[in-house]
This record gives sequence, C-alpha cells and structure tokens, in this order.
Amino acid sequence: MRTSDTTVLRARLTGPAVSGAVLSAVRVVVGFLFLCHGLQGFGLFGGVDTMGTAVPVGSWPGWYAGVIEVVGGALVLLGLLTRPAALVCSGAMAYAYFTVHQPMAALPLQNMGEQAVLFCWVFLLIAALGPGPFALSALRRR
Repeated sequence: MRTSDTTVLRARLTGPAVSGAVLSAVRVVVGFLFLCHGLQGFGLFGGVDTMGTAVPVGSWPGWYAGVIEVVGGALVLLGLLTRPAALVCSGAMAYAYFTVHQPMAALPLQNMGEQAVLFCWVFLLIAALGPGPFALSALRRR
C-alpha cells in the first residue's frame, strides 16, 4: 500500500461516521447489559442469588437501584433522553461502588467493584458525548 492509500484508509476509519457508529454501538451494548443487570434484581436471569430470588419490593437501595437500572438501561439502549439517563445511571453506580464495594477494600479488584466502576465511567462518557447518530432521539429531531 502506498502512503496516500494508507492516509485515505485511516481517514475513513477514523472519520465522524465511523466514530458515531462506534459510539452508538457502545451505547446499545452498555444499555442492554445494564438493563439485564437491573432485571436480575427482579428475579430474571437467575435473580440476585442465581436461584431466581428478587429484591424485596421497595427495599432500599436494591429495589430502587433495580428500577434505575431497568429504566435507565432501556432509555440508554434506545437512545431516548440519553444524556440525563446516562448521568443518573452513572451516579447510581458511583453510589453502589462507594456504599457497597469500597468499604470492603480500597481497590475495585479487591472489593469486586470493577463492574460498578466501569458502568459508572462509561455512562459518564455517554452522558458527555451523547447517544451518537443511531438513536431514537435522532429520529425525533428530524
């Protein structure tokens, strides 16, 4: 490949269309995983104990976290109200990390908080960058 061919290829792979598609794909995957995580609290996918047990209705903070995870995950997945939903989801995961995981040990690898930390930061990134071009909110703007 010649240098000019490489430059053209690099421009196509790093252009706004590709980065927008990647942002949308990450949003969909993260939203889906968070939705599934929330549904576990309601007894699906093995529940909270792999035996199908649900978090008791109205219990703090588990039941409310499940509601935030299901609603927020669905909104982020679909690309509706993405920025505020992602910000709420990020905050919920920060709260989960500092109240559940961090008291057990200092580092996420020691306190089983990697998932909460990753969700927190990825949702913060989605809140900052927006939903990307492939979102239901993009259809509403037309």
